[in-house]
Order: sequence, then structure tokens, then C-alpha cells
Amino acid sequence: MLFSKKKGLSIDTLIGEDSVIDGDLVFAGGLRLDGRVRGNVTAAPGKPSMLVVSEKGMVEGEISVGHLVLNGTVKGPVQATDLLELQPHARVLGDVRYAALEMHQGALVEGRLMPLVQGEIKALPNLLEAAPAAEVTEAADEAAVTDRATPAAGAHPTEKAA
Repeated sequence: MLFSKKKGLSIDTLIGEDSVIDGDLVFAGGLRLDGRVRGNVTAAPGKPSMLVVSEKGMVEGEISVGHLVLNGTVKGPVQATDLLELQPHARVLGDVRYAALEMHQGALVEGRLMPLVQGEIKALPNLLEAAPAAEVTEAADEAAVTDRATPAAGAHPTEKAA
């Protein structure tokens, strides 16, 4: 399948363009949604998951999955604990929480974009190894203060360093 190389997941379930589901949907593995769901779409806890919402797909409710590829419309909050891909026709009318975000030109979010905090991130080792942004900012601030506090070599003590 198209996505099998990326995460080891393949699309094994399809909800067709003319299908409408009224109620909550819980799934594991890969799900492609071309139809409409009026309810929450949630991945089974503790299992890998990928949801692909095509340009024709729509969810009126909350989405909570590992990997979300969105090119359709969501009216409600979205949470992607691994990766969120907002493709050019993606429309989200609600808040978005994500571990990693890829947003294409044309995608629209009418809500807040909120990264998951370090304790909430599950499977992104490259982010866990990096130094927290606060430490980097503090180090830069300390360097700037030190540069301003020490006069330039050969300068008179009352002159400002250039």
C-alpha cells in the first residue's frame, strides 16, 4: 500500500464516499475515510494507528489517533500523538494537538495549534534527545548579558562596548 513504507502500517479498512456513520468509531491499524462520520473517531489504545481522511471525507466530532493524514474536513478537536499531516485541502474547525506537524500550503485550521508536551509524546525519539527549548533560550540570554557586561579590550571603563 501507499503508506506501508512510512510507518509499517497499511490501509486495511475503507469507509466509502457514500457511507455515513452516526456514532463513535474505534479502530486499530489503518483506516481510510472517504465518507462522513458524525461522532468521534478514536484509535484503540496501545495499538498503532493511521487515519487518512480524503478530500471527500468529513468528521463531525473529535479525532484522536497516532498518525493522521488529513485532506478533508474535521468539525471538532484533533489530536495526533505521532504525526499530523495537513494536506492542501485540509480544514479543521477546532483545536489541534500534535507531536509533529506537517502542514501544506492551502491547509486551514480555525482553532489553536498546540504541541504535545514532552511527557505526552510517545514515538518521536529525535525530539526526546534534543535539548529543551527553555535551556537553549536561557543559554542565549546568558551569553547576551555577558557580552554586554564585559567592556571591549582596550576600552575605557566608562565607555560602552561596541
